[in-house]
Amino acid sequence: MRLLAVLISAVLLCCQTVQAQVRTYDEMIAAGELKVAVYKDFAPYSFEDAGQARGVDVELAEALAKALGVHLTLMWAPAGEKLDDDLRDYIWRASQLHDLQLADLMMRVPYDRDYAQKRNELGELENGHVVMFGPYQNEQWQVAFDRRRLDKVGSVAVFEHHPIGVEVDSVPSFYLTSVFSGMLAGNTHHYPGVAQAFAAMKAGEVDAVMAMRGEIDWQVHEAADPQVALAENAYPNMGKQLWEIGMAVHESNRQLAYAVEEALETLIREGAVKTIYGHYGLRYDVPEMYQQ
Repeated sequence: MRLLAVLISAVLLCCQTVQAQVRTYDEMIAAGELKVAVYKDFAPYSFEDAGQARGVDVELAEALAKALGVHLTLMWAPAGEKLDDDLRDYIWRASQLHDLQLADLMMRVPYDRDYAQKRNELGELENGHVVMFGPYQNEQWQVAFDRRRLDKVGSVAVFEHHPIGVEVDSVPSFYLTSVFSGMLAGNTHHYPGVAQAFAAMKAGEVDAVMAMRGEIDWQVHEAADPQVALAENAYPNMGKQLWEIGMAVHESNRQLAYAVEEALETLIREGAVKTIYGHYGLRYDVPEMYQQ
């Protein structure tokens, strides 16, 4: 019994230590620092170039920190197997793998009511410790293709006869290998990432690439090749094809969420966010919340 009591005390002490790392808004302002988690090696959103932090999310985080009157500290977050894991590790419980450090704010979180209300087998909210807010980007799926080998993409059915590149284990991968009873699977080629798929298109291994619009826009921008075009086809039987991206804070830190959301709205309405996206060749659509 004594050993059990010691173990319970140790667990409680550990939990208290982790919980203490969730800073209040006042503590953050007093420290003059905003800790923001951004995904590692995720161009064009957050990545390092010659040792310099770059990307849409990096620049937006810098603008938000400036609006709050504090300096920005980035926390590079390797993507976990599930978003739930990332929210746990960086927003509400922390992980020993990351020195039990928590971010004040995390970028690139779905602004989706169904996801926010998702419950586990016990009926509990899976992300009840997190507040997801502040949609700042619309995202969707996109195909880019090489005009030298493909005239147009009227529908995805064209990939029954033309090879297309996708990132392994991605939504486009599962979609293209299963739609139309799998008739496109033989021409769906898999690569470690979107950049490698684009390199394969440049080398003539595939005639097109499918990924998130932001990633496609960035690769097209970097390629600067007039023969690389954007398709306007739809994706039958794919499910959700348009979604909003926002941010997350710990559920006890709503004051920070309100302050960030106010700053974000100003940045969007003044065109600053659109300008940031333009730095990387990305199209920008104002999220519905801010449309007049």
